[in-house]
Amino acid sequence: MAHPAPAPAEQPARKRVIAHLDCDAFYATVELLRRPELRGRPVIVAGGGPRAVVTTASYEARRYGVGSAMPAAHARRLCPQAVVIPPDFEAYRASSRAVWDIVGERLDRLQHLGLDEAYADLTGVAIPLRVLREVVAAVREQTGIQVSVGVGPSRLVAKCCSDLGKPAGFVAMGREEACGRFAGFSPSRLPGIGPKTAERLLELGIVTVGELQRADPDALNVRLGGRTGAYLVGRAHFHDDSPVETARAAKSRSSETTFDADVADPAELEAVVRRLAREVCDGLRRRGRRGRTIAIKVRLDDWTTVTRARTIDSFTDDAQVVGALAVALLRAFAPPRPVRLLGVRVAGFEDAEGEPSPPSAAARNQLALPLALGRGDAG
Repeated sequence: MAHPAPAPAEQPARKRVIAHLDCDAFYATVELLRRPELRGRPVIVAGGGPRAVVTTASYEARRYGVGSAMPAAHARRLCPQAVVIPPDFEAYRASSRAVWDIVGERLDRLQHLGLDEAYADLTGVAIPLRVLREVVAAVREQTGIQVSVGVGPSRLVAKCCSDLGKPAGFVAMGREEACGRFAGFSPSRLPGIGPKTAERLLELGIVTVGELQRADPDALNVRLGGRTGAYLVGRAHFHDDSPVETARAAKSRSSETTFDADVADPAELEAVVRRLAREVCDGLRRRGRRGRTIAIKVRLDDWTTVTRARTIDSFTDDAQVVGALAVALLRAFAPPRPVRLLGVRVAGFEDAEGEPSPPSAAARNQLALPLALGRGDAG
């Protein structure tokens, strides 16, 4: 009599190995490779307008307190001896391609985040730390770009680790070690907890990650609303199972501009909206994409940021269609104050997964209502 074969033993889940690779002072490094005579001097990469911000700064400039996204005028006051270079994004894109081509030859599960950073999933890779060191050495040798690496069981741990020891950092740790290592840092050090949330936590007497680890999630829900408490405490304990998304298609395309001086003239604003619509549609056509949700973003002079959106029945990459609808949305909003920033976005691409059917007339009217309204929202 035959006996049934025993059920196969359940295999334990493989321990995840996630890395965050971050090019050190990327734009500044590219400039120094082109201008070696500036090595050792403080260098700031920033535009020249009155509202220009720092794109990046060399580590010599950072010692004076200069940081990315800081107003360029303030950076010049902090470090008046710095060499200020206007950004050259064509050069940065070329260097970025060179870096990630080298990385991609050795790592096949990558999620790119802009020009200078990416996540890599090395789960199941034999001797992953050695592989990563070889990747860093190859990039340095072939491009002159230094990559810092953080390694952990999640994207959250890896991202936090990659900043430790910069430049040329290489830090690996587990979740429990991260809980202890970062306990004394501000909660804003954790991805997903922005400055505003950190300010709210500070008002509640929560100054460090360690204090957030000990906080009562239910009490935070009461003070912060929704289920925020469980999320924040979970971040503080470095719980994160988000995947490395290796093939994520863009869900929208947008173009925006920040004015050197606030603009109140409706005709000037509408002209800018039409120009932005042309830029967006040019990009859509180059990529063979069409969408049917058109949105505008308006930031007023007091930093109040508003978006308006409407979905149409058919997909389009026509700049006249997008521009006309974007102008209509702007007129309907009628900015009550001078405008600091304008943006136009197209979403709802025809090749997106699970694309919904065209909305009814009633639904389209509802979509004309604001999607977001908040002071200081970064958009």
